[in-house]
Amino acid sequence: MTPRQKALFIAGLAESKKAEDIVILDMRKLSGITDFFVIATASSTKRAQTIADYIDERLHDVNEPVYNIEGYQEARWVLIDAYDVVAHIFNKDAREFYNLEGLWTTARKIRLCHPRKKRAKNPQRKSQKKSCRVKGKMT
Repeated sequence: MTPRQKALFIAGLAESKKAEDIVILDMRKLSGITDFFVIATASSTKRAQTIADYIDERLHDVNEPVYNIEGYQEARWVLIDAYDVVAHIFNKDAREFYNLEGLWTTARKIRLCHPRKKRAKNPQRKSQKKSCRVKGKMT
């Protein structure tokens, strides 16, 4: 799994556990620490822990190691270090206070891909196309 694929995978896992405002930042040109940040908001302490547990479990299921998880008990800011991808699960107040997107404004944002309904020529046959925009470009 490439770092970009891992970041999208982690973001999808967080989204499936009802994380909000998910953003992926491409850190490759800005930091030697990691390739991508996945930033998300959890609506409660329990939800932040659930999201972190799920990401940890699923990464292990696909043989992607997790180096460390920090901030789990308090769950205001849970950091999951998966080497080339670091996931940050914040509560709303902590996310606004630390403002990682503001700190790394020059980082390229990668959006989650979602199926998009496409009009079918045959009304009985519906097709779906995946689209993902990165700074206005289709990828």
